[in-house]
Amino acid sequence: MKDEDSRYEAVRSRDARFDGVFFFAVETTGIYCRPSCPAVPPKRHNVRFFPTAAAAQRSGFRACRRCRPDAVPGSAEWNVRADVTGRAMRLIADGVVDREGVAGLAARLGYSARQVQRQLTAELGAGPVALARTQRAHTARVLLQTTGLPVTEIAFAAGFNSLRQFNDTIREVYAATPTELRAAAGDRAARRATPGTGIPLRLAHRGPYQSAAVFDQLAREAVPGVEEVTGAPGARTYRRTLRLPYGTGIAAVRERAHCARSRGGTHPGGWLDARLRLTDPRDLTTAVQRLRRLFDLDADPYAVDERLGADPRLAPLVAARPGLRSPGAVDPLEPAVRALAGTQGAGELVRRYGKPLDAPHGGLTHLFPEPAVLAEAEPGGPLGALAAALADGTVRLDPGTDRHTAEEALLALPGMDPDTVATLRVRALGDPDVAPPGAVLPSTWRPWRSYAVRHLRVAGERIP
Repeated sequence: MKDEDSRYEAVRSRDARFDGVFFFAVETTGIYCRPSCPAVPPKRHNVRFFPTAAAAQRSGFRACRRCRPDAVPGSAEWNVRADVTGRAMRLIADGVVDREGVAGLAARLGYSARQVQRQLTAELGAGPVALARTQRAHTARVLLQTTGLPVTEIAFAAGFNSLRQFNDTIREVYAATPTELRAAAGDRAARRATPGTGIPLRLAHRGPYQSAAVFDQLAREAVPGVEEVTGAPGARTYRRTLRLPYGTGIAAVRERAHCARSRGGTHPGGWLDARLRLTDPRDLTTAVQRLRRLFDLDADPYAVDERLGADPRLAPLVAARPGLRSPGAVDPLEPAVRALAGTQGAGELVRRYGKPLDAPHGGLTHLFPEPAVLAEAEPGGPLGALAAALADGTVRLDPGTDRHTAEEALLALPGMDPDTVATLRVRALGDPDVAPPGAVLPSTWRPWRSYAVRHLRVAGERIP
């Protein structure tokens, strides 16, 4: 979809496969949309294309109220790419610019602020501040339309530095005041959060989504005290505690059975219903992004299934489970502890070293231990070495980490074997193209080998 004629055809056919991959704007209306917008397709000569919503806003266009282009799944390109642009986009999504500024983002990437600004603007049509601003506007809209928080609190919770900046941005992005946005929620006002119920959210995804396989895996791996899966298959709820930059949270995500294909062999996508209870609403953006990584909601199942479905061995597996996802993690230490100590061992570490919640929520009683706490409590062995390395920054597993650098640092730790490192590349770093050590996988499975391995394991088949 690099040439504009192909993109226009996607717009004309309202192709939801490309929601979040690119955006289009209509010069005669001043509005930008997602490709699947239900409005009458505009004439070709009135259309402009943008790689990001921020680029469209930077050019003076405002968000469409019908298709809500700010609410689309993130581009799967940022998870696939390991270059500075992909790493920067993952960090911006995690809220790093809001918390640490452009200087903090640049330091994490190992570049100067000027280099980061120049590269992102050249490739994405907007710099880190504009990209973060678009994200703040979306967070503000969610809070306005799903909570009863006062407007002033929402402004600062969304990351704005002043009420004036907040009001100006909302008017510019949505062509409405904050009060008008809240009123536009209409019957959705009944779903607004209360202190006891949390913030209701729809976590969007593109294409088919094999929720049963994801919830099966989360149920098997659930660390007692931190995670739990309740309910019958097909209607389960995954709940967990979250340690966040400004406070803590409780997340609940519902399973949905919506993976069937529609006419034409494609699926328009959907969402997972979620609720977040946060001690500090400034953590909303970060909490949502971490849940999206856990559930692999920004994946591109069309690209994955097309590539893997062309292989004779994988074709029946892909046909049986279109849209199979590769779950990630909300905390990079968790998959490492599970790999080294097992699920029950991880639960014992949580009981001994995790921070207790002020009040239990069902089976949720603790936050997962912080690396520094584990390093001090368990100084010996591979687990202690990894926790210490994460605590002092020798090893970094945040969303913007260079994956090859992280792998080398992990392998340098005592007792860290290639199998565990491969697991961490998939789960902690979201690498879509990892082959288990010793496995001989066809080159035609690249760059989706993590998904190929997932298909084989879910089907109970041997990995080559």
